[in-house]
Amino acid sequence: MSDDIILYRERQRFRQFWLWVVVLGVAAIFWFGFVYQVLLGGEYGNRPVSDVQLAILFALVGLGLPYFFYRMSLTTEVRPGLVKVRFWPFHLKAVKVPLHLVRDYERVTYNPISDYGGWGIRWGFKGKAYNMSGNEGVKLYFYNRDPLLIGSQNPKDLFQAISEAKQMKV
Repeated sequence: MSDDIILYRERQRFRQFWLWVVVLGVAAIFWFGFVYQVLLGGEYGNRPVSDVQLAILFALVGLGLPYFFYRMSLTTEVRPGLVKVRFWPFHLKAVKVPLHLVRDYERVTYNPISDYGGWGIRWGFKGKAYNMSGNEGVKLYFYNRDPLLIGSQNPKDLFQAISEAKQMKV
């Protein structure tokens, strides 16, 4: 019955403007090459690849890369006695964090670059982090392992849900 109760759910996607400029900029190079060589009949570059190879590269990088970044998401769920984190497509199943293993937790403001080396699934001197954008989240401290930071756009609500979930009987 407690598996049906969701106290908090958040799905995040990459929202950084600079990231999308880079991803779409790289994709645009392949879009231009495809249009110029395959559709208009020119030769793209000093040593052009065949039209078939360029079409494959266009599909993989020109279409696939932006789609991959668009679909990538971090889903956080808080249930009684449990926090689930899933970073799609890297986690086929959610990572489950039983709250009875958590000795303490706090809302934090952090520097994603200097503390963890960026966004995504990251390991740093301060532990492991799951984050998509922003610089706020909830940090979980365990009895027998390194801390885990869960980035959130609503750290206050996430913190409150973890507080409630930790007190509920499973």
